[in-house]
Amino acid sequence: MDAVTPKGPQTSDTHSHLVQPQNMEWQKTRFSGCEAKTLLFDRTTGLMTALMRFAPGSVLPDHEHVNIEQTYVLEGSLVDKEGPAQGIACKSGEFIWREPGSRHAAWCPDGALLLAMFQVPNKFFEADGRVVDAAGADWDETWGHTRKS
Repeated sequence: MDAVTPKGPQTSDTHSHLVQPQNMEWQKTRFSGCEAKTLLFDRTTGLMTALMRFAPGSVLPDHEHVNIEQTYVLEGSLVDKEGPAQGIACKSGEFIWREPGSRHAAWCPDGALLLAMFQVPNKFFEADGRVVDAAGADWDETWGHTRKS
């Protein structure tokens, strides 16, 4: 599993892995106004936990949660901009989770700091018909193996 997890006195190779987000740099994503600190990432299964920071007005475009997604809002709010739950707002101190197969666009009108947990990376639907992951890679080629049989 990946994360910026240094080996040392605070980490055990076989047990606990201390991650110190305060010592990590924010990484830009391909989504304008969205940055992330990846705390845990399993390249085989797609399991991921990340701190995500959104500038005011940032939009996370049309995407589907392949498996359950969980988000705890630390600051600001996360609002369903489009989709069946349009208008639902998860505010600071609140938690929202989304069922497998749920699809929407989300935005952060006043900005936000989130703790997001994904079982498998989201599918993003591009205007040209491609279905990609958050990095822009073809979803089926990269993550198709994670689908349950």
